[in-house]
Amino acid sequence: MTACAIEDGTAEAAGTGETVEPESDEPDGAAEAPDPAGDAVALPQELLGQARGETVLPAFTLTADGAYAARLTAAHDGAAGPDAAWYAERWTLDGPEPYAVPLPLDQPEEADSQLLPLADGRVLIRRRVAGRHTFSLLYPTGPGTGELPLGAVECAELTLLPPSPDGVSAYALSTGAYSTGLWLVAGGAYGPEHIADLPGLCSGGAWLDRAGRLLALDREPAGGGPVKAVAVDLGRGAEMSPLLQIAPDSNDRLLLADPDSGLLLIRSDAPGHDRLGWGVLGSCLPVRFPECLRLADAAVTPFAVQPGQMLMPESCAVALRIDGAAGSWVGIWRPSGRRLHQLAAPEGWQAGRGVWSRDGVLKLPYANGDTACAVAMLTAPADVDPTAEAAPASCAESDRQPSAAVTPPPACRPVPLGQAPLVGRTTPD
Repeated sequence: MTACAIEDGTAEAAGTGETVEPESDEPDGAAEAPDPAGDAVALPQELLGQARGETVLPAFTLTADGAYAARLTAAHDGAAGPDAAWYAERWTLDGPEPYAVPLPLDQPEEADSQLLPLADGRVLIRRRVAGRHTFSLLYPTGPGTGELPLGAVECAELTLLPPSPDGVSAYALSTGAYSTGLWLVAGGAYGPEHIADLPGLCSGGAWLDRAGRLLALDREPAGGGPVKAVAVDLGRGAEMSPLLQIAPDSNDRLLLADPDSGLLLIRSDAPGHDRLGWGVLGSCLPVRFPECLRLADAAVTPFAVQPGQMLMPESCAVALRIDGAAGSWVGIWRPSGRRLHQLAAPEGWQAGRGVWSRDGVLKLPYANGDTACAVAMLTAPADVDPTAEAAPASCAESDRQPSAAVTPPPACRPVPLGQAPLVGRTTPD
């Protein structure tokens, strides 16, 4: 999937080298006003102090279906620090009541260990031991914790990828000077298996299908150059194909992908600076960069997309983490709605983590002084029908957000998203 066209962002006028800022139906960097119909909506200033004084703990990871989660926690009443005794903890989130199961071993874990929960309830742990990265599966055994060693990978740096949708496989990337190693570290027959060496420096990671076959990575050429998202087909020997090409010199990263609808959440500097945008896998429409996702004093990062919206990508609810001076809170946005709803997060929210139900309920895991494991439920607010609003003068004949206005198109010729050489998405071998 490649794309060169830009909507709602700056565009370079052909042959001039000048950047032109298009008109917009929303004020630049504006946050939305309180929603009188919903008491859950809160402005950022009303969240002051929510996250201040909180301890920053290691990452909290959910399975692709949200049934399990895992994190490292400190043994002494959650007191984090250089001398904290860390241990693994698994959360069960798909039952009538969420609960946490501690998985301590004889020795505490290092704070830089990584955890990844699997669909069967076991937890994969990556540890750094004397220049190697070792892998084991942890699981509860009555009063104790069982451990199944899987093997090790010898390399300087190695990072686990997001949980595979198949629930049984786990992959990791090892960084080399000119290439990136792709490893299957759990779910194979003989421990960690080297899958392929991918040219360039790869990072990120988003799954494009439910089978765990198509993996999207952000790739920087080995000799330097712009970062472009690529698709890696694990069913074809890690065959790599282009995924995003918004402009020749832009950095185009894929943040999230929904396999059901094909909705893609993208970060790119093609408009002249980093912007959050969206597109659709297989669509002929260009990538769009909504103004409502551009906040002046806060960073906006998507973390979950509503599943099950077949053929309706614009109706998918997207959950976003908003980080500002007040701390972190939650944003909810739909491509068709053209507005960002801002809501207070529960105290102790595992920031940037959550999962949608198919009917539009956002589940946010949290832990605080009152509970060690809980889930808050937020229902996606309804959006005002854009056809009922007065269209700006620049797009009076359309109910869509304005495109790059009255300027010639960029120098590069737009290539529709649907023309990408993304093999294997719908046609089995």
